Amino acid sequence: MTPVPCRDSVGMPYEITLELLRDGTPYGMVGERCGWLLARLHRGVEQARQGRGEAGRWPDPDDRFPEEEPGCELFSFRYRTRSGQVGGGELRCWLRTLPVWVPQGEHRGEWRVTRRAFVEAWGAGGVGMRAVLTSAELATFVGALVEEAEGCLGGRDLARNPVEGAGSAESR
Repeated sequence: MTPVPCRDSVGMPYEITLELLRDGTPYGMVGERCGWLLARLHRGVEQARQGRGEAGRWPDPDDRFPEEEPGCELFSFRYRTRSGQVGGGELRCWLRTLPVWVPQGEHRGEWRVTRRAFVEAWGAGGVGMRAVLTSAELATFVGALVEEAEGCLGGRDLARNPVEGAGSAESR
């Protein structure tokens, strides 16, 4: 996944789109102007891992995510043409609550409930990939993506919105 800058009418980068690659081959373009949302998600996962809000009821920090609804979607990015047609790829992340059997001896054990983020990427040709992540892994993944995006935008903080001076001669 590579952040690609979106540029305003005078050529200044102001946001990102994500280029999906699979084994170095282009897989799709998704999420036009999604950087701010990714920065917000990163902050939310970090806060949830610290036990803030409802996430604190989960004893294991790896089970803590910013949304508490089972099956909750954290993001869904698709490629859209200027006319609004969808195609060319999809990247989405949703939460699932999963029971895991924890054995305690030969004939005993108990069920433990865990939460995981399922990140799926679908290419334009319909081929998909999936990763199952703990909240720590999701925070690392999204944090690295935000850092790379801010680098391709000349160090602009994606958490700040809107961009001061975007689209004007003074922003150059």
